[in-house]
Amino acid sequence: MPRMARQKSYDSIYHVMVKSISEVLLYKDDKDKIKYLDYMKKAQEQFEFRVYSYCLMDNHAHFIIDANGADISKIMHFINYKYAMYFNKRYERSGHLFQDRFKSLIVKDDRYLFALTAYVHFNATDLKGYDKNPQDYRFSSLGIFLGQKTDEFELIDDKFILSMFSLKEATARAIYKDFVFKVKSIVDAQREEFKKEGTEYRSMRTILVRDLSPDKIIELISQKFNVDKLMLRIKRAKEAKEAKAILCFVLRKFCDLRCADICRILGNMGQSNVSKLCSLGRELVKEEKYKNIVNDILVQYI
Repeated sequence: MPRMARQKSYDSIYHVMVKSISEVLLYKDDKDKIKYLDYMKKAQEQFEFRVYSYCLMDNHAHFIIDANGADISKIMHFINYKYAMYFNKRYERSGHLFQDRFKSLIVKDDRYLFALTAYVHFNATDLKGYDKNPQDYRFSSLGIFLGQKTDEFELIDDKFILSMFSLKEATARAIYKDFVFKVKSIVDAQREEFKKEGTEYRSMRTILVRDLSPDKIIELISQKFNVDKLMLRIKRAKEAKEAKAILCFVLRKFCDLRCADICRILGNMGQSNVSKLCSLGRELVKEEKYKNIVNDILVQYI
């Protein structure tokens, strides 16, 4: 039976759930959960999406993700592929880890978004020892929302949700706490709602545009690094390695391209090499030398 096409739009917020195949735990210990969130952070650096809440259980996990103009399928493929490779290597296994594709439901409106954050955070109450204090669970973002712990994994944008309750941070956190612990009936309803299709939710959020011209990006990188464009297409041009790495990173970030697409554009380069260059580029733009290069490219483009 053919699978239904996934509903997507460039400015949607998604409730995403990932689940392992029935006979395998998705996360066997805290190290696995840390590794999954580490891959999510790397994906966030690559695609610049926002995470509004999360909760990792043992055989599944929930996230509310604002794709911010990126393709949600590419985001989740990036994370799940890397995690599955890590998991199979660590536990000396092979084969599928995730149960089919990830599930995604497009958030309909503000009220639904509030209910979803409560639903995601309340998952921790199913864990032994957290039924009364889900905010203490390390792998849930509830404690961050309540101001009771720091964002250890540097993933969460809690200000967007909290600002809808009050512009004063302390007041917003107090109201949110009251809201979350009083919506159990709404939370329970999400278990059925998640099986259905959602409608699109758009707000006044600023969305990152992903349709920049690859040719113009190549031209700008060439100028920025003072290297011939031909050098960016040569496989083993060591003197242009950093330029190529940042080029691949930017092409994925702003042109919504897959590694296979970048291979076709640059030529003479395999997907594995492009993936490694993207990873290198992601690390390079954190360095002092290149920290402003992405913004500089955007300014020049505009």
